[in-house]
Amino acid sequence: MAKILIVEDEKAIRNVLRNILADEDKTFEIDEAEHGKQAIDMLATKEYDLMLCDIKMPGVDGMEVLTWSREKHPDTSVIMISGHGDLDTAVESMRMGAYDYISKPPDLNRLLSTVRHALDKTHLVRENKTLKKKISKNYEMIGSSEALENIKGIIEKVAPTDARVLINGPNGTGKELVAHWLHQKSARNKMPLIEVNCAAIPAELIESELFGHKKGAFTSAVKDRKGKFELASGGTLFLDEIGDMSLSAQAKVLRALQEGKITPVGGDKEIKVDVRVLAATNKDLRKEIADGKFREDLYHRLSVIVINVPALNDRREDIPELVAHFTGKIADEQGAPKKDFSPQALEALQKMDWTGNIRELRNVVERLIILGGKEISKEDVLAFASK
Repeated sequence: MAKILIVEDEKAIRNVLRNILADEDKTFEIDEAEHGKQAIDMLATKEYDLMLCDIKMPGVDGMEVLTWSREKHPDTSVIMISGHGDLDTAVESMRMGAYDYISKPPDLNRLLSTVRHALDKTHLVRENKTLKKKISKNYEMIGSSEALENIKGIIEKVAPTDARVLINGPNGTGKELVAHWLHQKSARNKMPLIEVNCAAIPAELIESELFGHKKGAFTSAVKDRKGKFELASGGTLFLDEIGDMSLSAQAKVLRALQEGKITPVGGDKEIKVDVRVLAATNKDLRKEIADGKFREDLYHRLSVIVINVPALNDRREDIPELVAHFTGKIADEQGAPKKDFSPQALEALQKMDWTGNIRELRNVVERLIILGGKEISKEDVLAFASK
């Protein structure tokens, strides 16, 4: 149900606007303000999806109401109502953030079309914000250990820059969480974060995946395709498991980083890209360099900043917080009551050897919730955690 505020000092026009909107959709919740001061008072206590606001009103005029609304409720779409002599001001209002303007007397079709599109915009903006919050929640970094607090501190300093970051750590430690935090706290967060798992893509296809290809470049290339570098332009490219990338692809990635240009497979035209590259690996790249499996020049390009993510065994004090987080998340996913873990159960979990790190802990917590009692006990941990 859309909430709409009509701000108009002429009662006859308020009535016309209300009747038009009510006839269009009886679920609209419509409020009215007779002047700008009343509108601001109403906006201070209630958030609207849409406001239709007259420009010329005694006292506080429409432009002041627009300014106040954009500052306090930037998601609310505002349609300005203009008289014939207010057109220049109406155009200026759009520069200040109004969605559109309509002239008096309002044309029925124009008004309804503008209202529908403005409401669609409001809902889309709010859905995107909700989705972004959900994404952020999915990539929370849980824990207050010294090791994790150090990583968070580095992220706060590095994220606003365009510095390349190499994230080291064993499998399951949350290297992708670090990458997402770096992106979300950067100036690029309105653009995409594109992820590539270099270990999951066959060596013969990795270059096409990264740089795209032209139609006919190889047997299955039935049409042109953009690569991840181009798709991530303006945003961030996360190269996970980069230690598994072929030497041939490494050479092309190095060139892309050096020159800010890529060439699709089978193409001869260079494409400019503006990409921040984050990379992660569970391998010792220094050893890979010594063994001739990784380019030293690429390593130095990628490792402007190095973040080492510790194994769970090195931050056992975070296990109670992680268990509480996973317990709540699993309960929400399964629509089941949240179970508590006894202090003895948490102590038993802290003493276990977590070779699979946080990923393994999450699976164990889910298993204990399914198989354990109403409160997860030490006995439940001993019986089910190592199965």
